[in-house]
Amino acid sequence: MSLKRLIAIVAMTVGGILGIIILFTSWYTVDESEQAVILTFGEADETVPEPGLHFKLPYPIQTVEILSKETFSLQFGYEEKDGEIVEYQQETQMITGDENIVLADLVVQWKITDPKMYLFNSDDPEEILFDATSASLRSVIGSSTIDAALTSGKAEIEGQVRELLSTLVDKYDIGISVLAVKLQDVELPNQEVRQAFTSVTDAREMMNTKMNEAEKYKNQKLNEALGEKDAIISNAEGEKAARIEQARGDVAIFNKLYGEYKNNPEITRERLIIETLEQVLPGSQVYIMNDDGSTLKYLPIEPQKNESTKPAPIEGGDSDE
Repeated sequence: MSLKRLIAIVAMTVGGILGIIILFTSWYTVDESEQAVILTFGEADETVPEPGLHFKLPYPIQTVEILSKETFSLQFGYEEKDGEIVEYQQETQMITGDENIVLADLVVQWKITDPKMYLFNSDDPEEILFDATSASLRSVIGSSTIDAALTSGKAEIEGQVRELLSTLVDKYDIGISVLAVKLQDVELPNQEVRQAFTSVTDAREMMNTKMNEAEKYKNQKLNEALGEKDAIISNAEGEKAARIEQARGDVAIFNKLYGEYKNNPEITRERLIIETLEQVLPGSQVYIMNDDGSTLKYLPIEPQKNESTKPAPIEGGDSDE
């Protein structure tokens, strides 16, 4: 075999290999849940978020880094292995603002929002996120009371941790965005302390229950008193109206009597005297005397009434004649 033929065979072989390399390294596929970064001689050049088939310069000119667009979970203080939960108390042990020790673990939901920063601004962005999570949680727990951490303040603590963690992550420029922070467990370090705190919590709940019952009783009695007050006021208003109407009627009667008195003073005066005596001495016989001491004759109305009520005599009987 001649030298020229050997060179030609080698050239064809090398050309074929280069062709295969160019063929298989000039295109790539991005899934819907993925995003890609094009590297030109190792330097980040372009971000490709759209899914589908894409083309690039062959290797080694350009290479591709595929990253996920899905949401990741960072478990702080525990880890799930083969369906079992392994706790790391050294990570979760921290001191509250009122100098009590608690164990707190949480989950951080995060995703990659800037692939270039994620790949090249740090050696291990997930480790930075873990350390920032620890610092944020310890800072917030350290400014909270144990009551808030164990009972009603968890939602507020979660919000503060998320805000502080997002600020730190943005400051570090690692291409990560924090989506949510969820406290899993906040508990006391040993059983004796848990029982003591449970007793305190039960006593506080009992106190709140009694206070609510007392407030309810107070409101009930207050409403009853207000109802009685309204009833008394209503009765008083009715009595007032009745007294006013009665007074008006008395004034009208008095005015009428006064008119009669002006026309016939003597008759009116005597009539008023007689009516007053009948009211003061009901059922008594009244005699009117003259000034000289003799009895004044008058028509006795009551005997006439009694006489009219007697039965009539029966006709047709025997007579003395």
